[in-house]
Amino acid sequence: MSTNETSTVAITKPKPTKKPLKPARKQVQPGEVERKETPQTGKEYNIWYNKWAGGDREDNYSNKVKSQTRCNIKKDSGLTRANTTGNKYCCLFFARGCCPYGWECNYLHTLPDPDNALPDSSKDCFAREKFADYRDDMGGVGSFNRQNRTLYIGRIKETGPGPETEEIVIRHFREWGEIEKSEYFSLRVLQYRSVAFVTYKSEFNAQFAKEAMACQSLDNDEILNVRWATEDPNPVSKEQEKRWLEEQGQEAIKARMDPHIVRAMRAVRALEEGDTLDDEGEVLEADGEVSEDGPHAKRRKLDLTPPNVQRSESPKPQGLLSSDTLEGLKYFAEIRRQHGGNASIAPFNPQPNRTSAGLGLAEYGSEDED
Repeated sequence: MSTNETSTVAITKPKPTKKPLKPARKQVQPGEVERKETPQTGKEYNIWYNKWAGGDREDNYSNKVKSQTRCNIKKDSGLTRANTTGNKYCCLFFARGCCPYGWECNYLHTLPDPDNALPDSSKDCFAREKFADYRDDMGGVGSFNRQNRTLYIGRIKETGPGPETEEIVIRHFREWGEIEKSEYFSLRVLQYRSVAFVTYKSEFNAQFAKEAMACQSLDNDEILNVRWATEDPNPVSKEQEKRWLEEQGQEAIKARMDPHIVRAMRAVRALEEGDTLDDEGEVLEADGEVSEDGPHAKRRKLDLTPPNVQRSESPKPQGLLSSDTLEGLKYFAEIRRQHGGNASIAPFNPQPNRTSAGLGLAEYGSEDED
């Protein structure tokens, strides 16, 4: 190579790698958070639910105290003992922003990973037991009979139009996970009602966000009322939820299936239908093009008639056999002719039924067993 010649070398930028987590910091010091109990308006103390009963329901919301702490994912996330012990559950106090243990905590101090399934599906991401039904106020842990990813956010102070309130809600709630934005689900803000509905892509993120934003405020120093959303009675919404669950199930099955088994199943189906496959396993049409119908294409029968012979109209049914039955018999006769007629059918010789020497009344039961 001469000195005048220059060579160009393609320089590829290295892919950005995730920054390794540092040990989790202690969010608060022991005894720093002052526990304040809301004034009780009830007249009777229920020892089963460990709270007062009989008070005004509206007083329970108006007497709520704003949370003294709040989690900051960027600053508070870090490594704990759970990263070495294999514990997959998150710390409840970390979500509320008041864990005093930091790296010494036995639970995770990170957002739940939607790709990692929990060991027990009857527990939430904080290892709390779920129940069969929701509470009357749609609070608490939730139910294991329904996959709920939507949160109800009440008591929002609206200071502008609907899009402005929607932007504020998204800015505060996207910190806890990816919000669903698809044709099925989207963020909804009920203007002049101080209510919003946020749907996450993962139920784990919804569980984390419910605890992280309980009794918090957005931009106007309000106290939010975060609960689980009830099931939408709209039939269109139910159909969308059902379709979304079916798509998620299909994607999960495809992710776990072996590609070699999929190709083998396609080859067997093509052999049964008389189709030809290309190198990628797609069905080829007669002109050599790949079929665009995909999995929704209907199965085609084998064309057993010669190309120069036109297919005659189906004969009208005569006698006991219908036209479909006659076509089926002709179909199997043509298959047998193509195989050379070697397949012989063994004659069926029914054995005569052995009857008793008497009148045969012993085969019938009597009404009187005496």
